[in-house]
Amino acid sequence: MFKREKIKVTLQYELLLLPALIGFVIFFLYPSIQSIFYSFTNYSVNKLDYSFVGLRNYVNVFKDEHVIASIKNTVYFAVCSTLLQNVLAIPLAVALNAKLKTKFLLRMVYFMPWCFSGLIIGFLWSFILSSSDDGLLNHLIHQLGIGFLPNNWLGDPSLAMKSVIFVAVWQTTGWAMIIYLANLQSIPAELYESVKIDGAGKFQAFWHITFKFLAPAMTINVLLSTIGGFKVYDQILALTNGGPGYATESITFSIMNYGFSENKYAYASALSVVMLVVILLISLVQLRFFSKREDNIA
Repeated sequence: MFKREKIKVTLQYELLLLPALIGFVIFFLYPSIQSIFYSFTNYSVNKLDYSFVGLRNYVNVFKDEHVIASIKNTVYFAVCSTLLQNVLAIPLAVALNAKLKTKFLLRMVYFMPWCFSGLIIGFLWSFILSSSDDGLLNHLIHQLGIGFLPNNWLGDPSLAMKSVIFVAVWQTTGWAMIIYLANLQSIPAELYESVKIDGAGKFQAFWHITFKFLAPAMTINVLLSTIGGFKVYDQILALTNGGPGYATESITFSIMNYGFSENKYAYASALSVVMLVVILLISLVQLRFFSKREDNIA
């Protein structure tokens, strides 16, 4: 009788998960399997009688200079944005974990940009970084008389990707800060008191306690920011639309162009599978590295 009641309770919990499972299968699992299948064909919207072509799409992906450029741009964006986001978020979280009267207001201010869509943030900064005299940043530079600074932030190939990275970091640093802040509040205060008694300074306390015990939050932040960096699309669409030339075009941007603009669904599917495999491998390496760091916490 007890076993029957236990099974009944278990089934009730499983039924609660059923809507999420159905949504996962319909909107993620089935499209993913379908994309993998199409990547081995010559399917397109104009060729409904598609046929199997083997690995031809994958071979063409690595021969396409356009795709190679987008891969390089994506790796550059993911590495720089992940590094800058975490380097800025840690000291920001430490500062806002102190006893400040305005700490709750400041937390809200720094976190707020992440609450908005990447498109909204992108369009806002496209106005600020506009190369025209009406651009807010250029107008400010002109008023300050700093004439030697470059002003074609989104039109210069050497500056466009750096500008996109700046906007992305500006938007996401507050989100990473909140995760670090939650981790900071779980560190026992007795540890700081003990090292203070031993004569350790603030930097030593930060390095041997704070930085060490932030390992779980660092794992989450680095992993999610790297995945987000490889999937970047909306900021690029709003700021540069992939230009100038291919200077800011990402893998996701190329997938959207090939799939929806040029109707090369099979080719776009192959490129998306390549991106999936790359993200999976990088995520596994990161998890293995950071899990070892977490295990070393004493």
